[in-house]
Amino acid sequence: MVAVDTNVLVRLLTADDPGQYRASRQLFATAEVFIPDTVVLEAEWVLRAAYSLAPAAVCHALRRVFGLPNVHLADARRVAQALAWHESGLDFADAFHLVLSQGQTSFRTFDGALVTRAKGLGDCPVSRP
Repeated sequence: MVAVDTNVLVRLLTADDPGQYRASRQLFATAEVFIPDTVVLEAEWVLRAAYSLAPAAVCHALRRVFGLPNVHLADARRVAQALAWHESGLDFADAFHLVLSQGQTSFRTFDGALVTRAKGLGDCPVSRP
């Protein structure tokens, strides 16, 4: 299995460099591909910050790739939950932090907006320290 860096995933999704797009597309068409959680997190940021994609467009693009039969994630269920929480209003990084914290007694943050937005999500309550 081949693990990919953020730039390979972003080239596949944006096709903004024709040569790198072809190489990325070829790789995803012929190999079993692993996308690390850190690449998922960074790819969302790059697509939002550098390409000005709206959250719904980012989630749609990522889901298309993550749904390929040869693409593997560390925990696809958790990534899907983070995407869903992001679409419902959480910042993607916050959603990912929270989804990876499920099963813990609590998630503590100084971010009051996160405390409010995360109320009732999952089994790990969000509160201030």
